[in-house]
Amino acid sequence: MDQDTDLPFDLPSVSRKKITAAFDGGRISSDGGVMLLSAVERRIGIIDRLWRLIPDRRNPFLVTHSVASILKARIFAIACGYEDGNDLAFLRTDPAFKLACGRLPEGGKDLCSQPTLSRLENAPDLRSSIRLTYGLIDQYCASFGSAVPMAITLDIDDTVDVVYGRQQLSLFNAHEGEYVFKPIHVYDVATGRPVVVILRPGKTPSGKEVRGWVRRMVRQIRKHWPTTHITLRGDGHYARPEVMAWAERKGVDYIFGLAGSKPLHAKAEAFADHIRVVRAEQDAAAVRGYTEVRHGAKSWGCERRVIARIEATPLGLDSRFVVTSLTDPDPETLYAKLYCARGHAENLIKLHKTQLKSDRTSCRCPLANQMRLILHTAAYWLMLAVRDQIPRAHKLATAEFNTIRLRLLKIGARIKETAHRVRIAFAAACPEASLLRHLMASLKPAPA
Repeated sequence: MDQDTDLPFDLPSVSRKKITAAFDGGRISSDGGVMLLSAVERRIGIIDRLWRLIPDRRNPFLVTHSVASILKARIFAIACGYEDGNDLAFLRTDPAFKLACGRLPEGGKDLCSQPTLSRLENAPDLRSSIRLTYGLIDQYCASFGSAVPMAITLDIDDTVDVVYGRQQLSLFNAHEGEYVFKPIHVYDVATGRPVVVILRPGKTPSGKEVRGWVRRMVRQIRKHWPTTHITLRGDGHYARPEVMAWAERKGVDYIFGLAGSKPLHAKAEAFADHIRVVRAEQDAAAVRGYTEVRHGAKSWGCERRVIARIEATPLGLDSRFVVTSLTDPDPETLYAKLYCARGHAENLIKLHKTQLKSDRTSCRCPLANQMRLILHTAAYWLMLAVRDQIPRAHKLATAEFNTIRLRLLKIGARIKETAHRVRIAFAAACPEASLLRHLMASLKPAPA
């Protein structure tokens, strides 16, 4: 086949030597670190778990790209910073991506194209989409191996996903001033692992809605860990009477933010007045205190434990409340250490949304957009697994995904295929060469 030859072009001279450049370097990839993702995927098996849950109605005699190979190409591309399906138009011939997906860089067939990927994203029906969502929960439980945890705390939060058009389920959100989705993210903050991500309309969830998907999530976790104690943690959106009553019946604890009300402020007024007096006597910039009351809203039907955090400043009082089913911790420990730890979940959502671009939910069908969230969550698992393999003493052990991508994945490599082997020549000036060598060695499968 004839190939076009690009003409060379000149660059500014250096030390009186002329510089000429041309795109004729051969089989070179700027994403040589994608082989690290391939090794991690073999270790955790996230793609192998997902592709088995996707219906493949194609004629098997006419299939060129298996579901597994399509998922690998797409998820590896997301992890490497190529969030759009259109990027596969040039990545499908990239030698590193072909090798990571199990194809020879020169003798193997090219990877799938964008239309093939789009058909796969739109393939799952409602039943398959539910199975895939449960597959994310199964992956979370499987990540612990045989070490079943005695207790876990799951952080629930939603985020704004501005839509690109009038997609189904998109609603106008007056607070955001945009048509949006409000997908819900659930994380185990202690480990940084995602549990599930659910696409939903751009409005505050109702109590029945939250109770429904929390019930299904807990039920799926219980299939793996019937005795593990579960604590749910979230902001005031989730302090719904339906959710709290269901959790109490099922032995699930909760810590939820609670909006202040006149009766609630009245019950905490005596302690608030004490905080005011202490601040005035000490002439301090701020004095903070914690107390607890028993409170029952009309919709609750019973009284529950409410923790109040009250802070006095020269500008006045700032009162915050949480409602909980926990009885053991004192008010300060429960609020300052247990409830406030949920703020880290926002950092994990940032990794998922802004650094892996999971807000690219531009399909019209909500099932296809849910599929995209699942693909981006799989890429999150790969990046998290890479970071977990880095030695704790290394500076990248706590790095964000953008930094890991820049230092370990975006590495130039020349790939040469011969009759008996494929040789990858990484850039000699790679700043993390020793770390990359260590990671590849630690992820190498044991000999059969």
